[in-house]
Amino acid sequence: MFGEYSVNNNQPDPAGGAPEPDSGAVPGNLPPETASFVGRERELGLLYDMLREQRLVTLTGVGGVGKSRLALRAAADPRQRRRDGVWWVPLSPLRDAELLTATVAHAVGLAHRSRRPLDEELCAWMADRELLLVLDTCEHLVSACRHLVGELLQSAPGLTVLITSREPLGCPGENVVEVNPLPCDGPDSDALALFRTRALAASPYADATFADPDRVAVAAEVCRRLDGIPLALELAGARTRLWTLEQMAQRLDISFDLLADPAAARLPRHQTMRTAIGWSHELCEPLERLLWARLSVFTGDFDAAAARAVCSGGPLPATRVERVLKGLVSKSVVRCTHERGTGARYRLLDTIREYGQDWLAELGEVRILADRHAHWYAALAHAADRGWLGPGQVDWYRRMTTEHAQLRTALEHLLGSDPAAALETTGRLWFFWFSCGHVHEGRAFLERALHGAPHVGAAHAQALWALGLTALLQGDLDTAGELGERCTAAAASLADPEPELRAAYLHAVAVLMPGDPVTALALAGPRARGGHGGRPTGAGWLLCRLATSYALCDLGRFEEAELEARGLREACEELGERWLRAYADYVLAVAAFGLGHHGEATRHVRAMLSGKRLLGDRFGIALGLDLLAAAVAAMGDGELAARLLGTGHAWWRTVGRPQMGSPSLTALRDEGERQARAAIGDAAYESAFLAGSAAPTG
Repeated sequence: MFGEYSVNNNQPDPAGGAPEPDSGAVPGNLPPETASFVGRERELGLLYDMLREQRLVTLTGVGGVGKSRLALRAAADPRQRRRDGVWWVPLSPLRDAELLTATVAHAVGLAHRSRRPLDEELCAWMADRELLLVLDTCEHLVSACRHLVGELLQSAPGLTVLITSREPLGCPGENVVEVNPLPCDGPDSDALALFRTRALAASPYADATFADPDRVAVAAEVCRRLDGIPLALELAGARTRLWTLEQMAQRLDISFDLLADPAAARLPRHQTMRTAIGWSHELCEPLERLLWARLSVFTGDFDAAAARAVCSGGPLPATRVERVLKGLVSKSVVRCTHERGTGARYRLLDTIREYGQDWLAELGEVRILADRHAHWYAALAHAADRGWLGPGQVDWYRRMTTEHAQLRTALEHLLGSDPAAALETTGRLWFFWFSCGHVHEGRAFLERALHGAPHVGAAHAQALWALGLTALLQGDLDTAGELGERCTAAAASLADPEPELRAAYLHAVAVLMPGDPVTALALAGPRARGGHGGRPTGAGWLLCRLATSYALCDLGRFEEAELEARGLREACEELGERWLRAYADYVLAVAAFGLGHHGEATRHVRAMLSGKRLLGDRFGIALGLDLLAAAVAAMGDGELAARLLGTGHAWWRTVGRPQMGSPSLTALRDEGERQARAAIGDAAYESAFLAGSAAPTG
């Protein structure tokens, strides 16, 4: 809670209102359940108790046995609520163990921007928090998860970790719970109940089928042959749309005999799951099998447009992909969800995806599909870069956030197969690294791309600049300044003023933050911009105007700063842009505060926070809260100022280095604290500050 703002959907709400605490706001990001939940009462009871008494619980079992569903149901129970939330981290899309810590940090809301190693930053951030962290699907990252979880548990006494994995982590103090298949015996078994539920969803005639005791016995035999493994039962249940129970049992017997591999060194239940998926695969139409194999190139979820672009070709034309995809959905091979603002999204469960990857290898299409996938998402990154400074900015933010897992996969492939495309794509994603909270990850990708590609050309200059932006937000100002100089040199060889303007912005802010506004003004001010030329609506020009306006504030030239910021805001309004416009509002608020117009400053900063909420800009939110606190303190409301400073402190902790180490930002924050303490006294200040700092920021 931060004074006049409430926390809604884990973001600040810039609407007015009284500073009442929101006791019902619980941070977290648990996904919704996508299907009905059957059985598991004993396991749930055990988990409820263990998660209150133990700090590390691992659910193990074969693929498809229901570990993730069980973990989600247990974590969502009100008895598992924690003061600082319940956080879900899906790891199945992650292939690079080096990105594990960044993935966890981003999921819990820590937008790492400091120069400290991220694992240290995450441990420090969690040290005094009380939360439940669920790491889902860890078997391909066991070693990395073991190391990270060990560090986190040692650093954060209020942390509880729930793991799902096909094998235990092997950590000290780990409590392993094996998730067994559903019981199959008797007409009231959980396995039969799940099978019936899925059959009823697939066919309107299944209800009459399950009213016949003889046919129920056949269904029970199907469940037994499938070992009660939930995913196998779901796949079988979906087939009742086409087959009677008797046909299914007969085909199941034949398929098990044909598909079972006596030479495979698998446990019986692994073999059962593999065979059940193979049986489902055998019953698919040829084009469905082909699409299944090709869809395995996707990590995480995807949309129909991506499926058409990546998976069409040969006997599967683009015009038929969506119809075939719907057929796989009807057979429960592909899951479909409808997310607000993004439309239908599709995904393959891990076990089904692995089977598809084997078939893709048999088809000899692994490389070509990976290339198509990577270049589709590279093209998406280019389109987002072109559209970022425009009316679709918020939509691009949501779209690219949704496609995060696919972007990672694409970049990993390009780094190994097409260094030039990797360099261009990582540079084009500057806004994603810089504006959308992925600084640590962006810096790692940019460094790898720059290392592997030629050090010439526009793509090189752009990637250098993007790397400098990440260093800037991490408070690594020396590196940012050095990269600014290298960008300037690289841009000088290009017949385009835009790279020169971008380099000027980077260099200017690198000297401005430590306290040299005079040099910053010389680098990015009106005379320097005029010397470069370029489009007044380009990113470089607009960013230089932002640096100029703030440098003028630092010099106490508030009227000039106001004129520059208003010009910037008007340019952004014409473009329909929100991210830079919000920073223009921030500078207007700083200028108004410097001129003693405190009420005007609060109005501008409210507008700024509104824009930052739309784009999830934690750095901007933290900046705005410090300024709002100083303004309301100057107006005499010490209690509200203290609460705002407490909430600002909580947001800065999610960002990294408070106030970026900037003398001017630190002075503004300290002035707000001084006036608040003077107004209400130290004891009342500390109480209000603590209340504000308890606000959810996830």
